[in-house]
Amino acid sequence: MRTKILVFAVLAFALVLSACGPAVVGQGAQPVTRTLTVNGLGSTYLTPDIAYIYIGVHSEGATASEVVQANKTQTNAVLDALKKAGVDEKDLRTTNFSIWPSQQYSPEGTVTGTIYMVDNTVYVTVRNLDGLGDLLDDTIAAGANSINSIQFDVADKSAAVKEARAKAVEDAKKQAQELAEAAGVKLGEIQSVSFYDNSPYPVFEGKGGGGGGAAAQSAVAIQPGQLTISVTVNLTYDIK
Repeated sequence: MRTKILVFAVLAFALVLSACGPAVVGQGAQPVTRTLTVNGLGSTYLTPDIAYIYIGVHSEGATASEVVQANKTQTNAVLDALKKAGVDEKDLRTTNFSIWPSQQYSPEGTVTGTIYMVDNTVYVTVRNLDGLGDLLDDTIAAGANSINSIQFDVADKSAAVKEARAKAVEDAKKQAQELAEAAGVKLGEIQSVSFYDNSPYPVFEGKGGGGGGAAAQSAVAIQPGQLTISVTVNLTYDIK
C-alpha cells in the first residue's frame, strides 16, 4: 500500500514539472531598448503692454468714524483720478480695507492715547503704459500715499509661447543629432515628447509710497523693460 502511495506521489510531481517546464523554457531575455533623451530650450522676448499696481490710501485719526470718513473722501478722489486717466471701472478692484486702533506711548512707556488707522487699497490694471507715469502723478496728487509692486506683463502671450516651443524642439533635435554622431549611433523614431512652459514671472520695478502731491516729482519715470518666456522640451529617441 505504501508503495502505491509513493508511486502516485512521484507521478503527480512529474506532472507538475511537465506543466511548468514549457513556460520556463519559453521565457527568454527581453531585447534591450536603447534610447537617447535630450532637453531643448527655447526663449522669446516680449515688450510689456499691461501693468498691475496696488494703489492705496492710509489715514489716521482720533476716532474711528473720523478716520473712516477722511479715508473714504481721499480714496474716492484717487478713484476719480484713475478713471479720468483712462482706467476702466472693471480694472479697479478693492483688495484691502482695514481699520485698527494704535495705542500711543510716552517716552516713559505710559499710554497717552489711541489713534485709529485705516488702509484702503485698490488693485489697478493699466492697459496704456505710455500714460503710466502721468497716471501715478495724478493719483498721488489726488491723495494716494501708498503705491506698491508695479508688475508688468503681456496681455496675450500665446504667439510668443508657440514660438518658444518651436525653438525648444529645434534645439532638442540639434542636440540629439550632435550626441548621436559623437556616440557613433543613429537616431530612430521619437518615442516621447514632453514640455514645460515657464511663463514670465511678474517683474517688480520698485516699491514705495507717496507722501502727498506736493512731495511728488512730476512725470514719474517708468521703464517696463522686457519679459522672457522660456519653454523646455524633452525628446526621447530610439537609437540604433
